[in-house]
Amino acid sequence: LPARGRAVTAGDILVLVRRRNAFVAELIRTLKELGVPVAGADRMRLTEQLAVEDLVALGNFLLLPEDELTLATVLKSPLFDWDDDLLYALAWPRERRSLWAELRRRAAERPEFARAAEELSALLAQADFVPPYELYAEVLSARGGRRAMLQRLGPDAADPLDEFLAAALSYERMHAPSLQGFLAWLAAGEAEVKRDLDQRGRDEVRIMTVHGAKGLQAPIVILPDTLQAPTRLSKILWSAEALPLWSGRDGRAPVFDLAKAAAMRRRDQEYRRLLYVALTRAEDRLYICGWNTRRPAPTGNWYELIKAGLETRAVPYDFAVDGADGWSGTGLRLEAPQTAAPAGERPETDQARPAVSEPEWLRQPPKPEPAPPRPLAPSRPVLPDPPARSPLSEDGADNFQRGRLVHRLLQSLPELPPAARADAARRYLGLPLHGLTEAQQTEIAVETVQVMENVAFAHLFGPQSRAEVPIVALLGDRAIAGQIDRLVVLPDRILIVDYKTLRPPPRDPDSVPQPYLQQLAAYRAAVAAIFPGRPVEAAILWTDGPLLMPIPAALLNLSTPAGASQPTPGAGAIA
Repeated sequence: LPARGRAVTAGDILVLVRRRNAFVAELIRTLKELGVPVAGADRMRLTEQLAVEDLVALGNFLLLPEDELTLATVLKSPLFDWDDDLLYALAWPRERRSLWAELRRRAAERPEFARAAEELSALLAQADFVPPYELYAEVLSARGGRRAMLQRLGPDAADPLDEFLAAALSYERMHAPSLQGFLAWLAAGEAEVKRDLDQRGRDEVRIMTVHGAKGLQAPIVILPDTLQAPTRLSKILWSAEALPLWSGRDGRAPVFDLAKAAAMRRRDQEYRRLLYVALTRAEDRLYICGWNTRRPAPTGNWYELIKAGLETRAVPYDFAVDGADGWSGTGLRLEAPQTAAPAGERPETDQARPAVSEPEWLRQPPKPEPAPPRPLAPSRPVLPDPPARSPLSEDGADNFQRGRLVHRLLQSLPELPPAARADAARRYLGLPLHGLTEAQQTEIAVETVQVMENVAFAHLFGPQSRAEVPIVALLGDRAIAGQIDRLVVLPDRILIVDYKTLRPPPRDPDSVPQPYLQQLAAYRAAVAAIFPGRPVEAAILWTDGPLLMPIPAALLNLSTPAGASQPTPGAGAIA
């Protein structure tokens, strides 16, 4: 059938029913048996699905193994696929033992007994410790439950199984995960799953209720359920004065008849409003069919209403369907040929497309993906750090605390005006938590402020400098991520300072430990990649002094990471 100038796909077809009933389940099952892609019904009540009932029975057994009827249900379910003879052989005779105890006692007699006892015992051991979703996911996947369900119940069991697992996940997001709580929540809520069939991106036949299809359209719409009409009313009605009315079979009061007539009128109006929705969902074609049941169709159904409206306008049409179950007859067809192209769409043509040569990689196996290199963290060098002065030595603990305090002061004091730095340092060092004497406070404060006020190094702590600067760069095929203690960005050069504590400072740059040189070289290469063309200079501030030591560029070049380009040569010293 052509639709908008192209072949019809399953995704173009929308089947609308008045309400969900046995016909919908039979229709879905038949379409799947014929190999027609179908999205299933738009709504389903989980607790009424056979596959879900079997899973719930399994959960109830895991909660109460002494429940013999539940165990028998589980053994006859697709999970174990026992027949009546096998179940009878286990259940009779037995000497006042529960069915579960009898199964474990006789596990060695038959392979079926052994398999059931082993798997149920394993699940019982997990039931109190594993969340419901993980438990049922293992049953359906690793233990072959899904395959067994589909073999016994057919492909239409796939949707309930998926929705059951989704319900288990939803329960765990809102409640503490427990099997008993999940099963009680599922039974009390009578969970009805509403599936989103609004999108037409999938190539599947959609089956929806007319009420659920409000606002949707499809190229082809089929109405197979048009001979059913509402006939029942509640025995309790409401009068015009909002009073509840009830009447038995005989002797109904006139006020009840008036209320009944009003209720029937509202029911029929809603029935016709749904008919309007059903008739206006098709974009290209609308097929109206009737589905007879054992009972005669009630008067005033959709089929009669539509036929009465089409008889004066539609043209009789003879049709026949070939096949073993073929049928034929005469119907009515109302046709309005489309003269203009649909807006925003172009009909496909049969013009041959230009030939495209196959690329070489199309039929070749892909090359193995290269493993990403480990990010280079200069603050955690590969080589071991040099030995530190022991905190247990005579002055080791004091030097450790001294270096930490100097590091903190050099980080924070440059943010203050020069005149306020000395007082701020004394206030910070005078905090009781440091436990310093007045002499120690004065010594550390004076030495630290002198470093920042030194004319040769004043630009390191000026307004162009920044403390604790995070840096990320790519050096060749290596990523680098670290944090520079002090960075100064000047128009003509870049200055890097790294603080080192708890180390006896070396006498000259050649004596600096190799891990420190590698760290400074990595920082220098990363900064040079961010600021190309500017000389990058580096130094180490030994807080044990404190002592500022410039590192020559030639010494850093020997420790530059592999794959990184050499930075622009600088003066080799910070001065």
